[in-house]
Amino acid sequence: MSAEETAPLSTLPYPALHQDKKFVVLSDWDGTITTYDSNDCEYMTDNLGFGKAKRREGNLEILAHRTTFRDAFREMLASVAEKHTFEECKEILKNNIVLDPGFKDFHKWCKAHDIPIVIVSSGMTPLIRAVLSNLIGEEDAATIDIVSNDVKLLPDGKWEIQYRHPSSGFGHDKSQAILPYKKLPNPPTLFFFGDGVSDMSAARHADVLFVKLKEDNENDLHEYCKAEGIPHVLFSNFSHALGVVESIVTGKRTKEEVLGSGTALAA
Repeated sequence: MSAEETAPLSTLPYPALHQDKKFVVLSDWDGTITTYDSNDCEYMTDNLGFGKAKRREGNLEILAHRTTFRDAFREMLASVAEKHTFEECKEILKNNIVLDPGFKDFHKWCKAHDIPIVIVSSGMTPLIRAVLSNLIGEEDAATIDIVSNDVKLLPDGKWEIQYRHPSSGFGHDKSQAILPYKKLPNPPTLFFFGDGVSDMSAARHADVLFVKLKEDNENDLHEYCKAEGIPHVLFSNFSHALGVVESIVTGKRTKEEVLGSGTALAA
């Protein structure tokens, strides 16, 4: 069955499609727009929850298809919520999360060329919006749509993740942010940027998939794409990816040529 036929019910609304655009950028947040060592949900689990070693065990179980991202991620966040309120987490992240060094220029270039950026994340919108506004300013942050999960605040002061697609093993099936564009009369070229297990559901649906290669060797999306035979372009930060995106937008290279090269890494 196709992804369209099995589309999970969304418990949360979607922003309007950018129907009149020739190009659209969709990007993961954690570890992609943020740096590999300070992305918010990993940062919380590693530093405020049960720690990196157990988180990595969970990620490897997901890659081996022995558990779902939905269930493993819920367990990770539950270990954080046991000790910290949601507002505490928000403030800690605002003080510690670092932006990919090339993202501001990438966003500036996309804005100048009328290319919308949509964050497609398995994190929680209130955290992403707070950190993004803190990093690039509220005015620029307001131009970026966020398709994510939400948070459920409980009467006892605890909190838990509210999944967009609770019936899906992904919790948030990111393909559902991509596939509606494919149905448009004049679909745009879709760039997707990701790095980890949460991006597996989106990997095969973008026109050009960029996979972030990280120094800590937690290159789960790259390993998944290799195993599944999914063409992708490796990049280490958005300054490297910008030249590749620009070459497609300006017609200097085709998406097939870019995917054939397989890399946007600096020499």
